[in-house]
Amino acid sequence: MTTLLKVDALSKSYRQQGFWLNRKSTTVLSPISFSVEAHKTLAIIGEAGSGKSTLAKILVGAERPSGGSIYLNDQLLKKGSFKHRCQHVRMIFQDSGTTLNPSLTILQLLDEPLKLNTSFDVNKRKELIRTTLQKVGLLGDHMNFYPHMFSGGQKQRISLARAIILQPQVIILDEALAALDPSLRSQMINLLLDLQQQMGLAYILISHNLGIIRHFSDDIMVLSQGKVVESGKTLEVMNNPQHKVTQKLLMNQNFQLKPNRKTR
Repeated sequence: MTTLLKVDALSKSYRQQGFWLNRKSTTVLSPISFSVEAHKTLAIIGEAGSGKSTLAKILVGAERPSGGSIYLNDQLLKKGSFKHRCQHVRMIFQDSGTTLNPSLTILQLLDEPLKLNTSFDVNKRKELIRTTLQKVGLLGDHMNFYPHMFSGGQKQRISLARAIILQPQVIILDEALAALDPSLRSQMINLLLDLQQQMGLAYILISHNLGIIRHFSDDIMVLSQGKVVESGKTLEVMNNPQHKVTQKLLMNQNFQLKPNRKTR
């Protein structure tokens, strides 16, 4: 299996305010390493403040790491390579409604990344937008609508269309399924799994919902205070959690293991 994303000793620290000689450094992410393969999903769980969101922001380029390296297809992602990273590493957030500009049509929203990252002409961009909307279960003519004309589930599909339109390799799902009701959530998970198989995507799933983790992920990584305290195959970790943080997370949701439908 092809490794798409490799993280090597990635870390993040912040300098506290004060005189420069007495400034203290707060570590929010200790050096961590992991990799994600094509067609696979890595779940990241942990309590609030464990470093999950910081890690996601670093991976997508919204934060700069204090140390370590990120490799995409064995190629080092260098500082300032925002266009390359934007094309190949995309993120979907929890509240899709707030990330869609209400004054723009769906055509304009999806056309923006194409204008910035491709040399396609107007007709080719429009056709790609149409086929991408159809790929996520919407109509091609929805490109002429505004965000307020869609339901929450449809808005999340639009966010997914925006994420995949540049043919990325890695998609980060930051609580992207949390706001959906159970039936819409199941539809979205099935859509994501279908797209993963079609496009060879690697997903990084950040979620507090262990039911989603169980159903959706292949591997799991548990963070606590910026450190990886446990990792491995999702079913193995959930069947036999070794660290007290993992045990606490499972206990808090009164979690009972069921078969993972994604197991191949």
